[in-house]
Amino acid sequence: MRNHRMTSRRMMRVVGAAALLYAVASPAFAIFGIDDDKPEEKVFEESTWTLPAPPQDADLLTFYAGMSGLSFSIDAKSLTVDKDGVARFTMVATSKSGAKSVSYEGIRCETREHKLYASGHPDGTWGKARDPQWLPIPTTGTNLQHHSLAEDYICKDGRKAGKPSAIINDLRYHRAPFSPQT
Repeated sequence: MRNHRMTSRRMMRVVGAAALLYAVASPAFAIFGIDDDKPEEKVFEESTWTLPAPPQDADLLTFYAGMSGLSFSIDAKSLTVDKDGVARFTMVATSKSGAKSVSYEGIRCETREHKLYASGHPDGTWGKARDPQWLPIPTTGTNLQHHSLAEDYICKDGRKAGKPSAIINDLRYHRAPFSPQT
């Protein structure tokens, strides 16, 4: 029985020492940002944005976006890259018959997502999207405009958007890995 008490006492000491060590170490881990459970995630906070002026044909920069039957352009004057890392722009899709669809959108390079903020009306006004959500950029299918734009022009250096002036230059001179327009 005596051995059993010694074992219990030793065990209590070990548990007490472990609790004391945890109590002393926990604040140090918190101060230095050490967390064994999970890595710290940055919370994405979207910047405020304003709708741009309607696009003018002279400011449109066309880019190749697959075999969809549509021609896609970006309004150079609307392109911004904000503090949140989101590239925002007016996109114009033009059919072979000349019909145009105008939208104000954003691309997040870090997560490879896109968002529709507003659709353009023929009179030059905007209709804000009812429930804008970040959606994954599709990499297959016929409508690859977001994928082409992100991969070839906006997110060229990986996980963050380039400078607007560099993106505009690349669009203006069709500097993309594959561009039948060059």
